Amino acid sequence: MKAKKLPVINDPIYGFIGINTPLVFELIAHPYFQRLRRISQMGLSSLVFPSARHSRFEHALGAMHLMHLAVITLRKKGVKISTDEQEALEIAILLHDIGHGPFSHAMENSLFDQKHEDVSMGFIKLLNDQFNGKLELAMRIYQNKYERKFMHQLVASQLDVDRLDYLKRDSFFTGATEGNINTQRIIEMMHVADDRLVIEENGLYSVEKFLIARRLMYWQVYLHKTGLAAELLLHRTVQYIRKMEKLQLTLPLISPLDYFFSDSTLDVHNPDDLHQFSLLDDTDIITALKQWQHHPDQVLSTFSKGLLYRNLPKIKFKTSPFTKEQIDRKKNKLRAKGVSAVFLENFVFTNAIHCQMYDEKRSPIWILKKSGKVNTLDKISTLFSDKSVYKQETKFFLCSVRAK
Repeated sequence: MKAKKLPVINDPIYGFIGINTPLVFELIAHPYFQRLRRISQMGLSSLVFPSARHSRFEHALGAMHLMHLAVITLRKKGVKISTDEQEALEIAILLHDIGHGPFSHAMENSLFDQKHEDVSMGFIKLLNDQFNGKLELAMRIYQNKYERKFMHQLVASQLDVDRLDYLKRDSFFTGATEGNINTQRIIEMMHVADDRLVIEENGLYSVEKFLIARRLMYWQVYLHKTGLAAELLLHRTVQYIRKMEKLQLTLPLISPLDYFFSDSTLDVHNPDDLHQFSLLDDTDIITALKQWQHHPDQVLSTFSKGLLYRNLPKIKFKTSPFTKEQIDRKKNKLRAKGVSAVFLENFVFTNAIHCQMYDEKRSPIWILKKSGKVNTLDKISTLFSDKSVYKQETKFFLCSVRAK
């Protein structure tokens, strides 16, 4: 019997992406994975960068493609990777984002109380049961329980194929060229030493460029103040709806949203919870907002219209926390313009955001020197001569209603 030919996918970043095994193809075709077509890769960033409408589906396929290239590179350098291990690596990275909720990070720790990595693990276990244990090795690699530790580093570390893909892909779709990195060069410089993923010394500058690009993308794109305002507004919309639910106010909810609005608990070990989660995507939130814009509650209506029509709060950044006097001064100015107390309560607030270019204590990036010695990036690169360059950066912000 003639084997069924596996399809090839045309990708704007890498060209043709191959699907290498029937099991991978079956996982891609599964409804849980197909749902990622309807999950925005960059949350609400399209309100700032209109072409940033790519999905988690494309990102997962791109990361799988880079994993395939990484395996080929390591094999060329004498690293033994079996066909089963290769398939497991590709499956682990393919499914690494399957636990993202609507608008990706925008609703993490908002509509649900679980991180997307934990939800992804729940789905991988569920799929492993459905596929009669064929995902067992992929699960062990994903959880860092497999004895060959470098394989987990390829899936999740400070220099993994996930980050390589999303930086290049997000740079392409936003037009922010600062994030464009040479993924091919970095992958070609990969090697394994003492069961650790390392980068050969010739690739040092490419890694430095990768870290700088990631830092710039965070402050310029991922944490852009307008996109941040939209995500905060969506988060506070969820909080406000939960408050209305407790007061037993009339609120039209759309199944399966009502399953989670009444209770944010998501049990990743409960197949019923995961099934309800698998029915959710961006369109549920948009449809709900279109309904809520007509709700008699002015705050909910304003929240919804703001997200639908990009009428967002203003954000002011500082490098130090806002004082009570500064917050009160802002509220008094808005109050003088006729902004009501209920709007001030819901639309004026402060918080902080963080970005760290590199963490030398968390899965450090290892460099293989020409002498054969291995050392961490921060001990070798001149980029880290001033530690303040890569330590955590914090910006404090004041978010306030945009007065009419």
